Amino acid sequence: MSKIVLPGERSGIEALRWTLVLIFFLFGTAKFAGYEAEGVAKIAEHYPLFAWMYPLWGVQGASNTIGVIELSTGAALAIGAFSPRVSLLGGLMGMCTFLITLSFMLGAPIFEKTLGAPFLAGAGQFLVKDAVLLAGCYAIALASARRAGLAR
Repeated sequence: MSKIVLPGERSGIEALRWTLVLIFFLFGTAKFAGYEAEGVAKIAEHYPLFAWMYPLWGVQGASNTIGVIELSTGAALAIGAFSPRVSLLGGLMGMCTFLITLSFMLGAPIFEKTLGAPFLAGAGQFLVKDAVLLAGCYAIALASARRAGLAR
């Protein structure tokens, strides 16, 4: 019986790359809209890493800053298809993004009040998906470091 020929490992990394580029583009662009700025503020304005931005720039200005960072991450991941070092940078930027958003779970009401764990409330459902996005960025960073000759 003959075996099925599958695409190489790199095709999986590229699928992750372009999916993450899409996510960073869509989420980053959304940060420039008022509805998203208000939604982000509910979570981020009391978080020490972001709280300083709100008195300085206001709700929309803080959201715009986050949007620029997300769009820059997406751009680095896209350019990274042609440059392993830029890809590594994009992967690391994405990892930082998702480590930060996952850390919001420490203070956010992530479980349904009436049911408790493991029943996720809206904030928990919104944030927990970032674990797989973090893993995708990690995989891209590892593959990129190898392609750039920085790791084995």
